[in-house]
Amino acid sequence: MSEEEKLLKDAKKLPWEDRLLHKNWKVRNEANIDLASVCDSITDPKDSRLRDFGPFFKKTVTDSNAPVQEKALDALIAFLRAADADAARYAKEICDAIVAKCLTGRPKTVEKAQTAFMLWVELEAVDAFLDAMEKAIKNKVAKAVVPAVDVMFQALSDFGSKIVPPKRILKMLPELFDHQDQNVRASSKGLTLELCRWIGKDPVKSILFEKMRDTMKKELEAELVNVTGTAKPSRKIRSEQDKEPEQEAMSEVVGPVPTKESSTDAPPEIDEYELVDPVDILTPLEKSGFWDGVKAAKWSERKDAVAELTKLASTKRIAPGDFTEVCRTLKKLITDVNIAVAVEAIQAIGNLASGLRLHFSGSSRFLLPVLLEKLKEKKPTLMESLTQTLQSMHKAGCLNLVDILEDIRTATKNKVPLVRSLTLNWVTFCTETSNKAVVLKVHKDYVPIFMECLNDGTPEVRDAAFSALAAIAKLVGMRPLERSLEKLDDVRRKKLSEMIAGPEVGMSTGTSSVPVQTSGGSVPSLETSEGAFVRKSAASMLSGKRPVLAAPVIKKGGSIKSGANKKSDGTGQLKSSKPIEPPEDIEPAEMGLEEIERRLGSLLQEETISQLKSTVWKERLEAISLLKQQVEGLQELDQSVEILIRLLSALPGWSEKNVQVQQQVIEVTTYIASTATKFPKKCVVLCLFGISERVADIKTRAHAMKCLTTFSEAVGPGFIFERLYKIVKEHKNPKVLSEGILWMVSAVEDFGVSHLKLKDLIDFCKETGLQSSAAATRNATIKLLGVVHKFVGPDIKGYLADVKPALLSALDTEYEKNPFEGASAAPKKTVRASESNLSVTVGGLDSLPREDISGKITPTLLKSLESPDWKVRLESIEAVNKILEEANKRIQPTGTVELFGALRGRLSDSNKNLVMATLTTIGSVASAMGPAVEKSSKGILSDVLKCLGDNKKHMRECTLNALDSWLGAVHLDKMVPCITVALTDTKLGAEGRKDLFDWLSKQFAGVSEFSDAAYLLKPACSAMTDKSSDVRKAAETCINEILRVGGQETIEKIVKDMHGPALALVLERLKPYGAFQESFESAKVMSIGPTSKSSSRVGKSTSNGVMKHGNRTMSSRAIVTKGSKTESVTSVQDIAVQSQALFYVKDSNKDDRERMVVRRFKFEEPRIEQIQDLENDMMRYFREDLHRRLLSTDFKKQVEGLEMLQKALPSIAKEIIEVLDVLLRWFVLQFCKSNTTCLLKALEFLPELFDTLKDEAYSLTESEAAIFLPCLIEKSGHNIEKVREKMRELTKQIVTICSASKSFPYILEGLRSKNNRTRIECVDLVGFIIDHHGAEISGQLKSLQIVASLTAERDGEIRKAALNTLALGYKILGEDIWRYVGKLTDAQKSMLDDRFKWKVREMEKKKEGRPGEARAALRRSVRENGSDVAEQSGEVSRSVSGPIYSRKNYGHTELHMDRQLVPQTLASVNGPTDWNEALDIISFGSPEQSVEGMKVVCHELAQATSDPDGSAMDELVKDSDRLVSCLANKVAKTFDFSLTGASSRSCKYVLNTLMQTFQNKRLAHAVKESTLDSLITELLLWLLDERVPHMDDGSQLLKALNVLMLKILDNADRTSSFVVLINLLRPLDPSRWPSLAANESFATRNQKFSDLVVKCLIKLTKVLQSTIYDVDLDRILQSIHLYLQDLGMEEIRRRAGADDKPLRMVKTVLHELVKLRGAAIKGHLSMVPIDMKPQPIILAYIDLNLETLAAARMLTSSGTGGQTHWGDSVANNPSSGTHSADAQLKQELAAIFKKIGDKQTCTIGLYELYRITQLYPKVDIFSQLQNASEAFRTYIRDGLAQMEKNAAAGRTPSSLPMSTPPPVALTISSPDFAPLSPVHTNALNDAKSLNVKSDPTNFNLPLSYTEDSRAINALTSSRGFTSENSLGDQRNERFITGVTSGTLDAIRERMKSMQLAAAAGNPDAGSRPLMSMNDSLNHGFSSQIPHASDRTGAENTVQSGVLPMDEKALSGLQARMERLKSGSIEHL
Repeated sequence: MSEEEKLLKDAKKLPWEDRLLHKNWKVRNEANIDLASVCDSITDPKDSRLRDFGPFFKKTVTDSNAPVQEKALDALIAFLRAADADAARYAKEICDAIVAKCLTGRPKTVEKAQTAFMLWVELEAVDAFLDAMEKAIKNKVAKAVVPAVDVMFQALSDFGSKIVPPKRILKMLPELFDHQDQNVRASSKGLTLELCRWIGKDPVKSILFEKMRDTMKKELEAELVNVTGTAKPSRKIRSEQDKEPEQEAMSEVVGPVPTKESSTDAPPEIDEYELVDPVDILTPLEKSGFWDGVKAAKWSERKDAVAELTKLASTKRIAPGDFTEVCRTLKKLITDVNIAVAVEAIQAIGNLASGLRLHFSGSSRFLLPVLLEKLKEKKPTLMESLTQTLQSMHKAGCLNLVDILEDIRTATKNKVPLVRSLTLNWVTFCTETSNKAVVLKVHKDYVPIFMECLNDGTPEVRDAAFSALAAIAKLVGMRPLERSLEKLDDVRRKKLSEMIAGPEVGMSTGTSSVPVQTSGGSVPSLETSEGAFVRKSAASMLSGKRPVLAAPVIKKGGSIKSGANKKSDGTGQLKSSKPIEPPEDIEPAEMGLEEIERRLGSLLQEETISQLKSTVWKERLEAISLLKQQVEGLQELDQSVEILIRLLSALPGWSEKNVQVQQQVIEVTTYIASTATKFPKKCVVLCLFGISERVADIKTRAHAMKCLTTFSEAVGPGFIFERLYKIVKEHKNPKVLSEGILWMVSAVEDFGVSHLKLKDLIDFCKETGLQSSAAATRNATIKLLGVVHKFVGPDIKGYLADVKPALLSALDTEYEKNPFEGASAAPKKTVRASESNLSVTVGGLDSLPREDISGKITPTLLKSLESPDWKVRLESIEAVNKILEEANKRIQPTGTVELFGALRGRLSDSNKNLVMATLTTIGSVASAMGPAVEKSSKGILSDVLKCLGDNKKHMRECTLNALDSWLGAVHLDKMVPCITVALTDTKLGAEGRKDLFDWLSKQFAGVSEFSDAAYLLKPACSAMTDKSSDVRKAAETCINEILRVGGQETIEKIVKDMHGPALALVLERLKPYGAFQESFESAKVMSIGPTSKSSSRVGKSTSNGVMKHGNRTMSSRAIVTKGSKTESVTSVQDIAVQSQALFYVKDSNKDDRERMVVRRFKFEEPRIEQIQDLENDMMRYFREDLHRRLLSTDFKKQVEGLEMLQKALPSIAKEIIEVLDVLLRWFVLQFCKSNTTCLLKALEFLPELFDTLKDEAYSLTESEAAIFLPCLIEKSGHNIEKVREKMRELTKQIVTICSASKSFPYILEGLRSKNNRTRIECVDLVGFIIDHHGAEISGQLKSLQIVASLTAERDGEIRKAALNTLALGYKILGEDIWRYVGKLTDAQKSMLDDRFKWKVREMEKKKEGRPGEARAALRRSVRENGSDVAEQSGEVSRSVSGPIYSRKNYGHTELHMDRQLVPQTLASVNGPTDWNEALDIISFGSPEQSVEGMKVVCHELAQATSDPDGSAMDELVKDSDRLVSCLANKVAKTFDFSLTGASSRSCKYVLNTLMQTFQNKRLAHAVKESTLDSLITELLLWLLDERVPHMDDGSQLLKALNVLMLKILDNADRTSSFVVLINLLRPLDPSRWPSLAANESFATRNQKFSDLVVKCLIKLTKVLQSTIYDVDLDRILQSIHLYLQDLGMEEIRRRAGADDKPLRMVKTVLHELVKLRGAAIKGHLSMVPIDMKPQPIILAYIDLNLETLAAARMLTSSGTGGQTHWGDSVANNPSSGTHSADAQLKQELAAIFKKIGDKQTCTIGLYELYRITQLYPKVDIFSQLQNASEAFRTYIRDGLAQMEKNAAAGRTPSSLPMSTPPPVALTISSPDFAPLSPVHTNALNDAKSLNVKSDPTNFNLPLSYTEDSRAINALTSSRGFTSENSLGDQRNERFITGVTSGTLDAIRERMKSMQLAAAAGNPDAGSRPLMSMNDSLNHGFSSQIPHASDRTGAENTVQSGVLPMDEKALSGLQARMERLKSGSIEHL
């Protein structure tokens, strides 16, 4: 042993003092460390050792050696934590020593010194601390001053101004402001701001600002802006740490509190008065010549003298002195003849009152009468100063309501009304600012005064009296005033109640807002966890650091209550008398004796009652005896109970003096209460006061107590207790209280606590019983609490922690006499009354009240727990602790689920101190909640256990403490599953496992039997092989305990599943338990079993009697003899199960399992929970013998399992496919283990498995690939060559039978591996894929740049492999390879050049041709022979399987074929060469292959567009529909492909090709309607798909989809677009959607889809005016008709009420069409069966639109008029048969010429005129233009010639430029022309006939439908078209179910005749196709016009406002009639 060690060892024997002051610093160091640990171990603050240690520290902290000094401070901190306030005797010396030596040391030393100071403050040594600080700030070294200021700042911030007096700090600050060091100045500023938070800004400003420089003032002024809110202490002094929460909880019960008080949620008020030093003003007053001045004859001198006094008295605090003479002088001066002097004197009195406060109270009373008398003066200045002075006197506390009563009484009788009213106003002010207790005391005296004033003759006086009454009523409530206010008449009573109610509304809102505020903010806890001292800098308060919270300015009058007392007055007041049964009237009404006698009637004898009134006691005694007999003789007692009790209460009454009579009365009462079936509670109320007084008298005590017990049986003890609390508390006789409590003791023993409100009982005991000055009362209360303890248990102590220590020890003694009996403590008596509404709780622990804290767990608190600022998080955790404290650590589980969720997040906090605080809090919550914590905590226990993995001892101790708390709440068996998992967690670490085992051993040591312990046997045994000896030792101890307490059966089951050394160890330990031994002998032989988790499940399931096929326990084992071979031995059990199938696939749900797979290309080692899931799945789906072998840890058993699979392989292919994902997960697990034998066996089995899958034509799914390929690729670089070879072959096999494109991304990820061998293998695999599967990865060739980058690696092998692979690529791709290798250095390029040249030479030698030639040849063969060649060759590759959610394909029939099989050769060439080949590749290729086809298509489209003669385009137009059809089908495939993680290149190509197609109007017009339908549907669905934004370049794709959709709407055939979109407004087939997202229904999706369709229709409808002649109105109207008919009238009505967008859109389209075409729209109904019954709904809508538009004059000129009837005008207008066809033609021409004359419509007019000339070639239109100028006629001639040319070229007016306007406007009056229209009537008649109100409403598209379409996202304002459009159709519609009779007759007749003709003449006409809608069918029209005009005459020319139907309408009718002739229209 070295010299030094010897010295240290010897030193340990020395006394403490010698060690601590030893000359060797190491001895001192060790002594300090030992001292700290001793102090840490002391739990009792009264320990005598602490007193011995105290004096040492003044020397140790000044040690010259810095490390020793630091250890000394550690010891001091430990000492201060262990000690209590007694230690403060050493504070001064030690604090001075620390200031002298520690504040200039190392940062750590300074921090510890600050911690010590804070602990001194906690121990209430504040004065010593501040004395030391005064010395510290005078230190010349600035470095020492800053920590001193900081620690004052910290103390004030943590403990608040109540503990740390701001006054002393304020004195220190001025000298710091001028300090030369800027850090000191910054800190002093911060400290000043902190003071502002506690005492408000104004006091600080007034005290400090005058003492600082101007610059400092400005800086502080700027900083003060940030000071907001309130400050609250976050730490308590030691003596209050247990007391305070109890007091706060108590204050809830105390009673009513004034609203003003409850609304102020503020820290204890700091009065500025207390902060300033008193100033003596008498001496300077003497010197100022005051006495001479006041006697001067001149008023100005008098005024100046008083002004001097006013000025001197204006100081904040005046030193007390003899002011008697001054006051006498002032009294004279009040009545001075000069007003100015009087005003000055009055102000002086006010200042004196404010400065002297209570010292001025005598003088105030002396001056008051004069001041009140002076109120008669009307001068404003005088009135104002009087009012202020009187208010100051009350506010300063010089006067209170009791003192001023007589003066007020006198003043209110003053003859001057002004005195009366102002006096009352002042009293009102005094009342409002007074304490409630004071007002309660005096209200009875004041109310009569005010009542008298209500009758005053002056209105002001009456109003002031009302205000005064209202002020009192607001404070004390109406009930105390009821009797006083009875005399008020109704009017006055109403006025008063209004005055009370009015302001109270405001007040109530004020109060209610407060709790919200508190709960919103995070309330810091008052207790910081030990050691978690957070060093705060005062300078951090300055701006830019954080916002500062300020204390509000509080009125001096109101005392501030704790935040807990925020109940409204009413509830507090009624607490004691709160009825328990609402229906029952508890309070008895007044009833006189006469009334009682009248009601008694003949029930009792009259003489008995008259005798009871006798003054002779013997007569009364006789009478009461008789009464007793008569009552006992009553048959129906129940009806008379109340009246009898009332009689007894009145006669002889409870004030009876004679004891015998009293006893008899009580006996009668007891008899009635016990006999009556229902004893009303009001009877109890009548008796209770009297009975309680009788309890105090020893002579009647026994009777009275028996009576109370009987009452309790009748109405329940809860009611009696509640009433008694108030009675006994307020009674003057102390005996009533003590004896009442003794009765309560017996009642609790008799009835238990189940009927009582325990909180009220405990509060009563604490506040009244234990606080009593009478010893008898205190002893009785202690007895009562002892009895309660018997029923409730030790938890009651938590509610009494703040009781005095002497009482606590007496209580402890009482608890020992009444030990907790729990459930066995059954009550002796029962309650007769049904107490349904009493909360009858179970006896025992839970009868103590639990508080619902859900209201306090606010979203703000939960959010603060997640705050990025650790201080906020800490405050939130402390806030939770405070909530628990306030709830007495007993809470309900409601609302705690979210709290646990938030706390769980803090367990992984980066700040370790917060984690420890969280653990403590979780423990506290568990203790407070009890067993319910298990459900609410959502498995937080497992997260708590993870904290044991921390390497800090303190953290682990916190975790174990949390576990102890948890164990206290929940039984250990509930914790075992989590502990089992934790013990197998590798992250737990050796120390964590050791601690957990030790903890378990400690828990098991305390129990004799605990069967669930057996489940911990397995993890304990596996820990026996741990590297750490400590863990092994702890596990061994734990195993011994487990074997002792675990049941034999359970252990037997567990052991059977064990193996290896663990089994041997257990059997060794089991030897002492001989009973077990035999059953385990066989277990030595074969030890198989799943891991701990599954085994625990096995054990559990069997013990519960539930047997599952995966969980069979093994009953017998085969025994292997020593000489047996190592071949697999078949056990009895195996033989039993071998008859079953190898896999249980019946319950398998592969889809669900695959959905859980996370798809990653990179490999990650399986986590423990994944392994456990795998074990569970294998147990579920694999036969028992198989899963037992595969899950065994013995590799031989695993090989056996694989052999079993190998033998059965061909026959179980189908089953294996169902569980393939589970099997592959098992292989991944084996690949991660190191056993080579098993690995080689697996690699032998896997190729066979994949061959079988190939035979079944099965390809790996995406999920299976994601499970297996990452691992296979990563492990392919195995260090054993043989394993590498097998893996290489396996990978190639997988690539061959699955698609190469599926496996390629995984191989590319392998190129990034850290293992060089893996990278080499992956490079070779890339070469293999390019060589053999180049076509499949043609879209992913850019990834070759990763391979190319490897040519720069240091490792030669990698470089070589990369060059070989690139050479292979060169062989296949030729010179194209340079496009794919990316940017290379010159050195790399030259290397590649050399290698490529070598490859060329090698190919020439082998006669393989030139690089890239093979591709070209293959391309040619495809061109020549089509795709047959490829299919014949049998080379078929699969396209990438669809997405996770597949969608039905709604393509065209020609494309319905098996898209899974793609000719591989199609894309293996460089690309297709012509249009047809390209279309084939697009149709049948994989997404990547089809890109080549699309390139060709885009090229062809570009060439055709630029072709001048357009012949190429003509060819393409023929194929346009086929192209779009192919691309429409490709959209879904490419997007699905990209969703699997592939590049979005193919998606972009598809969208681009579609864009190119639709940019050309001719191509777009050639697309068929069905193709357009499928394309638009597909595009809209992808626009809505939530997965698109997450794809590669998702935002660009969305943009492209948007733009494409707009282009389609612009250029596709508009009729088709309208029809398709109107059809899409119906709900979409669910199969077209991808699978639903978790939170979405089909209805929601359809809603979004229809919103999108509506937007498209809006875009089309907006431009209808210019495109009306491009669309086939007949087809559009047909689709609208079908839509409306599908809905039906009922549904339309329902939807209109629900504001349905699709329906509104359809109505908007129809409205726009009617507006643009007017009455002519009816000519386009050729495809609507207008004669069906009931009539089509569309007709009613057209009618309605025509009518409203006509009324609003909004019809366009082509059809302005009321053409709204569906029949010929003959039907309605018989006189209209006079016009000829020529007249009608004239009318038509008039309208056309009018159009031509208008600039806006001249083109349309010319076009219509041209159509008329075509229809009626014989009509000479120029004869109609005789009155027009020659220029106009020429214009028309030229225009018609131009129109002819345009018609020949196939152009319509909308596509033409505007014609040159006509030179002369046409001025022909329309009456010259008669109407031509074949069907028309007057609009007015129509409106009448339909009985529809004409509603002139604007039917233009609303603003939301006319959005600017220039923006790209015109369709979608945000993702998925979320923007809402409010459709315009807001009018009040009338739905018309049918059109009235008399319509349609003429047309119907014509149609019938045509149908008959058609049926006779054309039997097979039904098969003829429909004719084109846009053709003008003029070949039969001229013959029909006369026919029509025969039936239709023109109306009178006066009605020519009805303009004719235009040509389009005529052609529509004509077309319809032609169809009817041909029989091609069928009736719907």
